[in-house]
Amino acid sequence: MTLIEDSWDSDEELPWPGSPRPLGVRWDGSGSNVAVWSEHGEHVDLCVLHDDDAEERIPLRERSYGVFHGYVPDGLLAPGARYGFRVDGPWEPEQGHRFDVGVLLLDPYALAVERLPDGRLVSVVVDPAYDWGDDRSPHTSWTDTVVYEAHVRGLTKLHPAVPDDLRGTYAGLAHPAVLEHLTSLGVTAVELLPVHQFVSEPFLGERGLTNYWGYNSIGFFAPHDAYSAHGTRGQQVREFKDMVRSLHSAGLEVILDVVYNHTGEGGPDQPTLCFRGLDNAIYYHRHGAANADYTGCGNTLNASHPQVLQLVLDSLRYWVQEMHVDGFRFDLAPALTRGPGGEVDLHGPFLTAIRQDPVLRDVKLIAEPWDVGWGGYRVGEFPSPWAEWNDKFRNGVRDFWRGASSGVREIAYRLSGSSDIYGTRRPHASVNFVTAHDGFTLRDLVSYNDKHNLANNEDGRDGTSDNRSWNSGAEGPTDDPAVLELRARQERNLLVTLLLATGVPMMTAGDEMGRTQQGNNNAYCQDNELSWVDWDLDASQKSLLDFTRRTLALRQGNVALRQKHFFEGRPLEPGGPKDIAWFTAEGRENDEGTWFDPSTSTVAARVSGRTVRRRGPRGERLHGSTFLLVLHGGAEDRQVTLPATGSSSGHWTLVIDTADDAAPAREYAVGERVRAVGRSVLVLRAD
Repeated sequence: MTLIEDSWDSDEELPWPGSPRPLGVRWDGSGSNVAVWSEHGEHVDLCVLHDDDAEERIPLRERSYGVFHGYVPDGLLAPGARYGFRVDGPWEPEQGHRFDVGVLLLDPYALAVERLPDGRLVSVVVDPAYDWGDDRSPHTSWTDTVVYEAHVRGLTKLHPAVPDDLRGTYAGLAHPAVLEHLTSLGVTAVELLPVHQFVSEPFLGERGLTNYWGYNSIGFFAPHDAYSAHGTRGQQVREFKDMVRSLHSAGLEVILDVVYNHTGEGGPDQPTLCFRGLDNAIYYHRHGAANADYTGCGNTLNASHPQVLQLVLDSLRYWVQEMHVDGFRFDLAPALTRGPGGEVDLHGPFLTAIRQDPVLRDVKLIAEPWDVGWGGYRVGEFPSPWAEWNDKFRNGVRDFWRGASSGVREIAYRLSGSSDIYGTRRPHASVNFVTAHDGFTLRDLVSYNDKHNLANNEDGRDGTSDNRSWNSGAEGPTDDPAVLELRARQERNLLVTLLLATGVPMMTAGDEMGRTQQGNNNAYCQDNELSWVDWDLDASQKSLLDFTRRTLALRQGNVALRQKHFFEGRPLEPGGPKDIAWFTAEGRENDEGTWFDPSTSTVAARVSGRTVRRRGPRGERLHGSTFLLVLHGGAEDRQVTLPATGSSSGHWTLVIDTADDAAPAREYAVGERVRAVGRSVLVLRAD
């Protein structure tokens, strides 16, 4: 590569002084202001890469508040220009300093990143102008939200209606055929696996694999370049905005899975890309000379430092204000709350700053409430307005349907909103899920007892062994009709429990169509057909898709199945029925003995459609159907006596039987007995 040292004529006093704010390289129509922060750096060069790959270095001579800055007139740093920084300073690893002027560094505030043919990443100047037209966020209430966790590439890579050149891209996700699937399914928000610019770990390249999930961010402002169909010189930014606008027009919110807990630089033996070369001692938590690792990824971003916290907050506000996203799911969220000594502080600067921020406090905020460090498991402890991934819902529901629960108390708590965990908040604090990107798919959850991860080239050591799964009688693929019938029933059991439980349901893309990863429960490195959603459906998959649509329609159409407040187990208006009542298979209300009997495997929840705490748009009381949800986890068939409806109706109408997806809408009288097939759900309605 050709280097052009200090090509600017110092007599012309170029670059101009510029401003220390805003950080990054920002084009204003006449030129670009350049500002990069480094507390311990001693000298910073702006390095511009010309189209012939010659690198032109421009020293940033001005420094204010730890920010090196300057202003470059148009022509050299116009939109589409590629650049980076070289930072000189001490090499004192024992003090945390790892400066190396020989490394071209990314701009931590870069709005776009391009990967060069030699694999290096360079920052790209972007024209921020964009006509959003009448774009508006759907602002779906938490009570009405259904989250769909999806991968930009994996969702559309095999979609037959998406043009080849758009598959696996932001434009592909915005294709009308994909939007039609999402809206007809009944979800309200798409939660995208990481779209911040990310890199693959070197060890994956040595194995012939790549980081597919993207939990290895290196650019907190830049949409990942590989998901762009139209170019990587800033076109990825416009394409991402087009995607958001299309999703909004279809009534769908956009939630980003964000990884601020660590960066793609990994441990000190991995390549320096950005933060380590800018000021390692500040950007990362450290234990002496070593970087602290509370994430299992080699480093932990030090969000307790004011400058690093500003970086995270600036990034979040950018994605809301400039990219119009509607919320965030924070990977390993406790890591962001750790103080200088490494302790988790849920009243510390990170959560406090977000709570008082006028932009961020009103978007959807979801915590993955655990990390891998000491004291890092914090389910139920995040403050309002945060929601949380509820792994106790996942574990409790899986255990009940695989026959590993001790009675019905646990499943009752999870079905009714997990008030034992979130009782001081609201039910929407619980983001309920049975599967996620990490772990078995729904189809694999009922088809495998053990993980099958040899394709990851780690000799099966990776991925959890605590899957709480059950293969229904055969490991993996089988032609046994009895096993296949049971698996189909179990899929419906898990889905209906998830989608009709109180709280915010989150589905994983493809589960509605029986997607399999062939027993791989850690497919983070599988950018191939193993991970991509397969849209070529057989009869059983089409049936499951139709069942999912009908179940979600039932949820969205009935206020009793979308509770805004926790149940109290008492009448909410004089002479009315209890808001929720629990019954045995014999039609009696549960007593203490029933709740604490570990042999109990059947529970029925009657959820009243009469409520004075959920009102219509003009304040009117809402009165809807009452539902009876019968969950029978036993292996043998069971006769269930139907209790009183608690409404004016004297009969129940069957609307779901997971043992017979084609069951007619038959009416049953109060006190009549109905058969619950072993391991099945019955849902009945009284109007």
